[in-house]
Amino acid sequence: MFVEIGALVEKEIGLNAYHEIHNMEGVEYIFAETGRSNDLFDDKQFGQFGESAILTLIVKKDQKDTVMEELHKLCGLNESSQGIVFSEKTLVKSSQR
Repeated sequence: MFVEIGALVEKEIGLNAYHEIHNMEGVEYIFAETGRSNDLFDDKQFGQFGESAILTLIVKKDQKDTVMEELHKLCGLNESSQGIVFSEKTLVKSSQR
């Protein structure tokens, strides 16, 4: 069983977290996408918008808490409220017939 974990953080922080966490035990897949956001970040390089990263991870269910804690720490969210980390429900593998 797997769980999806996501994060929305500033671009540099997200890319650094990606490189640190991609080989972590329990992480089956990690994907990073960058863009601009006007919501969470104080640092706005483009007028109303700041650069952001969205991380999507597929993690073994029994490693979810450990990975979420590490991601939270790597993104510096224990020191700043500028970003979010969230977990979705358990993923179900579908088969094609």
